[in-house]
Amino acid sequence: MTSDIHSERILVLDFGSQYVQLIARRVREAGCYCEIYACDAPEEQIRSFDPRGVILSGGPETTTEDTHPPVPDAVLDLDIPVLGICYGMQALARRHGAEVHAGKRREFGLATLRRNGANSLMEALGKSSETEVWMSHGDHVETVPEGFRVTASTESVPIAALEHESRPWFGLQFHPEVTHTPGGQRLIESFVRQYCGCRGLWEPEAIIEDRIATVRAQVGEDGVVLALSGGVDSSVVAALLARAIGEQLTCIFVDNGLLRAGEATQVRETFAEHLGVQVIQVDARERFLSALVGVTDPEDKRKIIGREFIHVFQEQAEQLLNVRWLAQGTIYPDVIESAAAATGKAHLIKSHHNVGGLPETLHLQLVEPLRELFKDEVRRVGRTLGLPQELIGRHPFPGPGLGVRVLGEVRAEYLELAREADRIFIEELRAWDLYDQVAQAFVVFLPVRSVGVMGDGRRYDYVVTLRAVETQDFMTARWAHLPDEFLDRCARRIINEIDGIARVCYDISGKPPATVEWE
Repeated sequence: MTSDIHSERILVLDFGSQYVQLIARRVREAGCYCEIYACDAPEEQIRSFDPRGVILSGGPETTTEDTHPPVPDAVLDLDIPVLGICYGMQALARRHGAEVHAGKRREFGLATLRRNGANSLMEALGKSSETEVWMSHGDHVETVPEGFRVTASTESVPIAALEHESRPWFGLQFHPEVTHTPGGQRLIESFVRQYCGCRGLWEPEAIIEDRIATVRAQVGEDGVVLALSGGVDSSVVAALLARAIGEQLTCIFVDNGLLRAGEATQVRETFAEHLGVQVIQVDARERFLSALVGVTDPEDKRKIIGREFIHVFQEQAEQLLNVRWLAQGTIYPDVIESAAAATGKAHLIKSHHNVGGLPETLHLQLVEPLRELFKDEVRRVGRTLGLPQELIGRHPFPGPGLGVRVLGEVRAEYLELAREADRIFIEELRAWDLYDQVAQAFVVFLPVRSVGVMGDGRRYDYVVTLRAVETQDFMTARWAHLPDEFLDRCARRIINEIDGIARVCYDISGKPPATVEWE
């Protein structure tokens, strides 16, 4: 039996959209639980999910070809509300006899949407008959499908929105899930609440209660061990498990020498001193640095750091009595991407340390209380649990830590320079109220020397690069246009306060073609 917060479900069918996770997050923000299935999921799986409504995502395919992925029979047989977005609308229209043609030119960006007379779902966009929406498509619906009527158009797309005359089936050529469409969230919320009948049960307090009950039933009186990294996910897991099982939880925090400034102290103060969590702190700095001597290849560094962490963690975990469970901070995007990679349908294929992570030789069962949550939901749960905003709102940090932000060989000298420069950069971002306006910011250490002048003397010291990006999903990112005065202050502080750095640069590369991290 499903718990109450899972009793109202929306199914998002993925036809390959780059925005599919964003669609699901918008549904969750509307207070309804949802999951993402592949568009060719077995019909029985769709039916057994028992959704209140279905959203058909966009995608790169074209319905102008007979081999296009169709709307599954099960979706229409369930006789529940259906919302097709972009390709989803085209597939829904084709299913009901409409013609879909390739446009003379692809349409990307803002367009002015004009509503056509009285309609229902589109009213959620606002009172005005015109509104800006975000388009991203090549094909368009050419003829009105049987049983439908047109509810909106743009200058270049006569059929920009459709609605069935007697059933709650809707089609949108534009993307309501992106922030560029004002009122898009209201539209999705209207679909979820008004048409699908969801009451908004999916809230942080209810999620916490559900997770606590689930964990208690799962682990019983057994001990649980957690690798605490200081990152958002593991921190929220620790706080949640502390409330659920108290002294049954033991956290192992490995100081590998690759952490940010003050990180070990913050973890100890937050969890051991304020939340009363048992934290075993392991000083493994020399061990990691010794293993990295002479290593310059980024992948080799990642593998060595991951291997050493597993060894240290396993050595500590094996000394604990009555531990039967390993807690991990797996979140829903990890599950989606790992499943997609396993089936060969991934649009972004990556391995993740939280899915299939630590070795089977530990002989521990997994408990993953955040497995159903997106990152923004994890943050909201963390705030509700009382974790400080400084921890919950901190930017992502790579698993190998500064090991991949020091280019080339990792040395203690380089790490200290990178750590101090990063500390100053983050301090200034917070002081200028810019930290929360960028998605990720950090310093990269370059193992090259540059000539500088200090007072009357010349010096030959190292170079660091500041990196700050703006993004919603990290699949694409633009470099953050930070104020010149801010960058000037950061550079002057870093050069003046840190002996060993002679030059500061700012990375203005976007993703693509660059990646967010340098290694």
